[in-house]
Amino acid sequence: MSLTRAEIEEFWQTWLDVNRDAERGGDWRIMADWYAEDATYGWMYTPDEHFMAVGREQIRDWAIGIEMDGLDGWHYDYQVAMIDEQKSMVVGFWKQKSGVINDETGQEYEILGIGGSWFGVERQTSGADEGKVKFAWQRDWFDLGSTTHTFIEMLKANKAHPNLSKRMEVAAKRWDVPGHYRYEDLPSPIWPPAVERGDYVTQPSPEPAP
Repeated sequence: MSLTRAEIEEFWQTWLDVNRDAERGGDWRIMADWYAEDATYGWMYTPDEHFMAVGREQIRDWAIGIEMDGLDGWHYDYQVAMIDEQKSMVVGFWKQKSGVINDETGQEYEILGIGGSWFGVERQTSGADEGKVKFAWQRDWFDLGSTTHTFIEMLKANKAHPNLSKRMEVAAKRWDVPGHYRYEDLPSPIWPPAVERGDYVTQPSPEPAP
């Protein structure tokens, strides 16, 4: 069953609300209930390192659990969202701010560059969530170089939450952290499944060079 724009907008507002609740409480895991039971959530760190969570519980425990640990006080403010009700997709653009003031600038430490999330939205047709609107998939992008730079600057200025240091220690052992895969081992494609299949191809591919 297709979704109306009003339904997507209403669902999106609840998503913004639970983001604020999660940031105030310091636990992003409460947001997992906005995902379908079989949803996927991934992003790229480097060409050889990707993250992917498959299913609501991996999203809860890994994507918005382990991967968010150490980011106490951070907030991810959506600047604008683009909704396509024909494709049941939302693209949200956010800024990553630390909640910690840089003494030199008087501004919050912030990860520069454009960050965002691309969502597929679906009405569930079976199970305990039947009839409810949920995210079927999510793919993120962000500036990894700027992220590393900001973390290091906060640590050098002794402005980082103690858990951020622990997070960076874990990151150094990334292949031991659940959800980290090399490209060829990903359990779900980097491009969302419907897009990977070519459901939304709008122009023919050029002929390969001889």
